[in-house]
Amino acid sequence: MTVDLEKPRGVLHPRLAHGEFQHARRAPSSALAGVVEHYWHVSWDLRGLPAQQQETLPHPNVQYVIEPALTGIYGVHTGRYIRVLEGRRQAFGIKFKAGGFFPFYGAPVSELRNRSLDPRRIFGDDAVGFESDVLGAANIDAMVAAAERLLLAHMPAVDANVARAGDLVAGIAADHNLTSVDAVVQHCGLTKRALQRLFNQYVGVSPKWVINRYRLHEAIAQMQAGASISWTDLALALGYFDQAHFIRDFRKLVGRSPAEYARVVTPP
Repeated sequence: MTVDLEKPRGVLHPRLAHGEFQHARRAPSSALAGVVEHYWHVSWDLRGLPAQQQETLPHPNVQYVIEPALTGIYGVHTGRYIRVLEGRRQAFGIKFKAGGFFPFYGAPVSELRNRSLDPRRIFGDDAVGFESDVLGAANIDAMVAAAERLLLAHMPAVDANVARAGDLVAGIAADHNLTSVDAVVQHCGLTKRALQRLFNQYVGVSPKWVINRYRLHEAIAQMQAGASISWTDLALALGYFDQAHFIRDFRKLVGRSPAEYARVVTPP
């Protein structure tokens, strides 16, 4: 399985002030590439050091997370996710492709928005064994092997709409000209109502939400890279009517204005 994955987006503070933090990812096998985006593993060691707050921005993906006392299947989280890191811990996750969890769930994924689900509801007693295998694994590759065994044993029938939903979300992420629902409708050939219904059932959030989040992810990536930015030009390039609307959305999601955030994350 290839491990050449691009740098993750959405981590608001990519460098911790102190302590050790590791993040690794692995691609799925070809048999699961249609439903899984990647597997991930994070670990941190802050023993004897102050706790640190990590913040990430949401993606339109369902995640199956294994971590003591926090194991669960998590639907799309629409707000900023805040986690206090302390002590020494680790977590492993399956990040399903946008649309990829629907065949396992069999109901509108929007039902899981900002909620979590007991994995036994989907995978039965195999979920218990999977958690035990992951927590006892020596490394991420052993964890991935356990995840692959679980998913392949419960692999649902092929659903063409999974690929369609995933391709549309990937297109929105990659094509910066898709800055409105009308633009996506014109691009994909679906009616607006059909597009919204597809996203509600398979992705869990609306097309407008996905567009907005990926445009803000792009803005944050530029700030983290230390690019010289005109807020007005950036707002218009991201499809905003004006700078004020961009700043409002940015502050609501990130918790500070674009200028304040840029000062914090600009590389030295």
